[in-house]
Amino acid sequence: LADVFPELGATGGVVESPLRPAAALRPALGLVEGQGRLFIKADHSLPVAGSIKARGGMHEVLELAERLALQHGLVQPGGDYRALATPAAREVLGRYQVAVGSTGNLGMSIGVVASALGFQATVHMSADAKEWKKDRLRQCGVQVVEHTGDYERAVAAGRAEAASNPLCHFVDDEQSFSLLLGYSAAALHLQKQLAEQGVAVDAEHPLIVYLPCGVGGAPAGITFGLRQLLGPHVHCFFAEPVQSPCFMVQMLADSTQGVGDHPSVYDWGLTNRTEADGLAVPRASLLAAELMQPLLSGVFTVADDTLFAQLVLVLDALGERIEPSAAAGFSGPAMLTGTTAGQAWLANTGLDAVLHNATHLVWTTGGLLVPEAQYQGFVQRGRAVLAAQG
Repeated sequence: LADVFPELGATGGVVESPLRPAAALRPALGLVEGQGRLFIKADHSLPVAGSIKARGGMHEVLELAERLALQHGLVQPGGDYRALATPAAREVLGRYQVAVGSTGNLGMSIGVVASALGFQATVHMSADAKEWKKDRLRQCGVQVVEHTGDYERAVAAGRAEAASNPLCHFVDDEQSFSLLLGYSAAALHLQKQLAEQGVAVDAEHPLIVYLPCGVGGAPAGITFGLRQLLGPHVHCFFAEPVQSPCFMVQMLADSTQGVGDHPSVYDWGLTNRTEADGLAVPRASLLAAELMQPLLSGVFTVADDTLFAQLVLVLDALGERIEPSAAAGFSGPAMLTGTTAGQAWLANTGLDAVLHNATHLVWTTGGLLVPEAQYQGFVQRGRAVLAAQG
């Protein structure tokens, strides 16, 4: 990876983001003294793809490249995988196509990595996708297919087209176990980072994680990995836009009607319209929902104006540049400590007694690659929201 992507040279090809203390942001998020520490898992700064989608997307594309390379004798098990960066490997991989349906960031991850390895890359993008993300993909040699419908329709179109081509691998954000495992591997790195920062995770020191959620694969994979590695003292909450709470809708259906019902946000009279393009999903992944049924602590929704306001608060307090989707988790601490539902959950779990020892971890998801003009527009809207709030 370091050979293919120069920006990974300093890390020896490892794609990882820092764990950043965020004490300066605590007052703005409603955390008072005695309610725990605050950190950011800064996936908005992940190299190559610039978002959390690098974790799942790169994992699945690399898994495919490895399988094809072994199949064609380009590498041997345990051999030197730098052979994947040679012209001979590119010629072989160039016979194959990788396709994906996306609102933006997953398409960026899959498209950039697949193209860099020599695959023919096609990204089916929904009407919610931002123009700059399409432009960046085209600059990387990726074919972008634009759809007038939403995320679900873009995925369905990509899946149908791939089914007719035996040399096409479709990365299915709704059903892919490979993607989910790529996200879950984040837990291994985070465990080391927590230890380096002196953060304990046990019954007396709970870890409370707030994750933006679109279709659910990324936050579900991370939650699964954290629970497997750190046990029941990790408590994960998903954050969704008010008009696109597909995972909340799915979890409500699962708890009242049994797993198998697959509702859409449209069924609840919602629009699925949000500036958080990465979270504009009408129907959750059933794979993710089934996995989360016994593990997820809760779901909360965030208004678009709040996303922009939080984006500015993060910039001013920490100097971090995130996109609107990545701001969703920052409402988590106040939702937990300042609402009736949140306080009831703390009391029911007994965490109210140890909240002073808790670590709150907000997982950011994208922002590194946002063009300057776009970002300044985000900031302008966020400052207007904050000014209106007084």
